[in-house]
Amino acid sequence: MTHFVKKALADIRSNRFLNLITIITISLSILVVSVFLLFFENVSRVIESWNQGGRAMIYLNDTFTMDMLPPLESKLDAMAEIERMEFISKEQALEKLKKDMADRSAFLKTLKENPLPHAIEIKIKPYSSFDQIQVLAENLKAIEVVEDVEYGQGWLGKFLNIFNLFKMTGYAMCSLFFFIALFITANTVRLAFYSRRLEVEIMRLVGATETFIKAPFYVEGLLQGFLGGVLGLAILLVAFLTVVSGISQNLAAYVYLDIQFLSLKTIAVIIAGSTFLGWFGCYLSLKQILK
Repeated sequence: MTHFVKKALADIRSNRFLNLITIITISLSILVVSVFLLFFENVSRVIESWNQGGRAMIYLNDTFTMDMLPPLESKLDAMAEIERMEFISKEQALEKLKKDMADRSAFLKTLKENPLPHAIEIKIKPYSSFDQIQVLAENLKAIEVVEDVEYGQGWLGKFLNIFNLFKMTGYAMCSLFFFIALFITANTVRLAFYSRRLEVEIMRLVGATETFIKAPFYVEGLLQGFLGGVLGLAILLVAFLTVVSGISQNLAAYVYLDIQFLSLKTIAVIIAGSTFLGWFGCYLSLKQILK
């Protein structure tokens, strides 16, 4: 095995430019894939936190009276998706609004009557998909005294649509860069093979096995894939630390952001995938050459 590694390293040194292009191509492909995976991991963590349960407001219409509250609470309590609830009268809502807008509430003093509706705040149990909370909202709206249900459906639905679109784009981009890297890796091995064609023919004449001939090329492909994966992740890490540092400095006072780098498991999978990419490109090339 040591002989094959030394031979592969010698080939890399003798074809520095070709191997450098291959490693850079693989690293760029891994960088693109890693960017999408980084986005998916962070967004999935946010979505998972949403799925641990959320809050929704049920607004009651003008026909509601306090006598209707006990049967309404019983009906809501019977719904398996609702974990707990809290009734908020229109008077409580107005007082809270005045408190929240204490420095800008001059116009509230001119109100002749309370325009706010009675409401019930509910805590929703963990759900596995956005469709489940939509179904719950529709069931709540079907109740006679319910005017509307607010659970952030507008921005949440749009966000999930954008996320799904980004995911499809990510799959397409990753596939494109994978085939580009595979093509360049295969051609690099082909050029390296032709530069050593005379040596290969001599080894065949003296009885060398196909495995003995191919092994250095396979090792070279594995090294190219491994180095390309490490380089791509290193570029992503530097960019991630730079961007996150800037975001933290500018937005730390306004919003809490829990942006994390790729998990160790994902990093291991990426490096293993890039190493396989280098080997597979070599395999395809040698399969065509050594028929």
